[in-house]
Amino acid sequence: MKLKRELPLIGIVLLPFIYLAYVWKSLPEKVPMHYTIDGEIDRYGDKTELIMIPFLLPFLIYIIFLVIPKIDPKNKLHKMGNKYQNIKVLLTIFMSILALFIIHSTQNESFTNTNYIVLLIGVLYIILGNYFKTIQANYFIGIRTPWTLENETVWKATHKLAGKMWFIGGIIVVLSSLILSNRPNFMVFISITAIISLIPIVYSYFNFQKLTKT
Repeated sequence: MKLKRELPLIGIVLLPFIYLAYVWKSLPEKVPMHYTIDGEIDRYGDKTELIMIPFLLPFLIYIIFLVIPKIDPKNKLHKMGNKYQNIKVLLTIFMSILALFIIHSTQNESFTNTNYIVLLIGVLYIILGNYFKTIQANYFIGIRTPWTLENETVWKATHKLAGKMWFIGGIIVVLSSLILSNRPNFMVFISITAIISLIPIVYSYFNFQKLTKT
């Protein structure tokens, strides 16, 4: 790990911790910990529970991305070069923003528009869709089914399809977040997520079966 390259990312990981420390004294002992789809509070908890948010979001993701190249049995992640680093940066930033948003919403006891988070996830889908077609076969990132891992041709075809689906799905999620209210937008988000997740898996199976027969 090159420390100079990682320092900006470490700073991003620390942002939610710093923000939480800054607002800590202004927080009541009991704070909102869970909201309904409509943004209504349905559970309060001790404010110490908030400490887990930056740990479970940016910190954990960052640590996972540091560790998995070291335990990659075939060392394929290193062959991805900057693509792996870019994905690590992208997901760490996303988790840090999400943690900041949750802490801010808890501080203000306001979570009236869940569309903000859904929109952010839609943008993430769009960006990941652009990366899918360039991801090489590995055990940690991508559509990792028995059939994609068994056959490199199936891996490439599946990720080419998944890339297009995630890109288009992300656009739909973003547009629905801008147009629809909380509940219908959440239903669109769940439906799109299920479609872009399941279809590439099914496709990898049938593509593998087709190649096996030929």
